[in-house]
Amino acid sequence: MASSKEYLNFILEQLGALEEITHRAMMGEYIIYYRGKIAAYICDDRLLVKIVPAAEKLLPAAPHEPPYPGAKDMLLVEEVDDREFLVNLFAAMCDELPAPRPQKKKQRP
Repeated sequence: MASSKEYLNFILEQLGALEEITHRAMMGEYIIYYRGKIAAYICDDRLLVKIVPAAEKLLPAAPHEPPYPGAKDMLLVEEVDDREFLVNLFAAMCDELPAPRPQKKKQRP
């Protein structure tokens, strides 16, 4: 089941106090970037964040779920209505998120 554009817009609105929040569509789902780093996925209208120490500290009882079959587990965020909590969660996670992989240059034929 693909995520709705309405759910994406709701999450982006909740994170509106943060600068440098971007997203990318991925096969009916969405990747959320914070300061150029992958921070979360929106899959099946669920917000899942990367498992980093700061996220585990703020979400100690959060279920571990894969965003899609075969993917690594992430933490399910159930407090999506709490704007302040979401902003604090992403801000706390930022320094612990892995740096983006270098882009491979496309070779011309």
